[in-house]
Amino acid sequence: MRPRLAGKVAVISGGGRGLGLATARLFAREGASVVIGQRDRVEGEQAVTSMHADGERACFSALDVTQEDSWQQVIHTALETFGRLDILVNNAGVLQMEGVEDLTQDVWDHTIAVNQTGTWLGMKAAIPAMRKTGGGSIVNVASIAGLIGHGQVFAYQASKGAVVIMSKSAAIEYAREGIRVNTVIPGPADTAMFSQVEQALAQQVKNQIPLGRIARPEDVAYGVLYLASDEAAYVTGTELVIDGGFTAQ
Repeated sequence: MRPRLAGKVAVISGGGRGLGLATARLFAREGASVVIGQRDRVEGEQAVTSMHADGERACFSALDVTQEDSWQQVIHTALETFGRLDILVNNAGVLQMEGVEDLTQDVWDHTIAVNQTGTWLGMKAAIPAMRKTGGGSIVNVASIAGLIGHGQVFAYQASKGAVVIMSKSAAIEYAREGIRVNTVIPGPADTAMFSQVEQALAQQVKNQIPLGRIARPEDVAYGVLYLASDEAAYVTGTELVIDGGFTAQ
């Protein structure tokens, strides 16, 4: 069977760990060449080394998602190294557990800069390259925190809610150019981000998941793979919720 991403080139922000790395490894196994954009050079280069050891096609490019020139460099790396760009996964994100009154403006600004502005800048940089190849797929990673209210994560929820509607807007704007834009919305997942949650609260959240466990990174990566692939050729402007049934309650 032909690999689902054979011949395609993908850029993944935050691809050096967690959901991003799981997605990068899955994409590569399905035939894609992957550019891992990561702010932490050590993490990014280690991820690429491990992929090379398994015979997977990947390279690293340093990426600060809040800076437009950094995004331009990552896209340039994809084009110079692999010759094209077909897929962008806006995965990088930050979470700080603070409510409305506890939240500082510095934390608010940083959260919005990474989660919301970073998503916009990624799309802005990738779309011209995708246009040259006749289309592409953008998958923006949001969160169930962008769908339902929950106290003490005010800035994070604001930023992820914005990602959902930004994706819809971009999907409409670029549909006639063959560029699809969708959102993956994970619930709690076994990543470094979820490990920041206070233990008692984390256990409470786990107990509320109908399927009885938090997501493995690979659970989310398979959803991203579907939206990135040609199997989703008629899917744009929508959300794929991967939360073990949490928001069905």
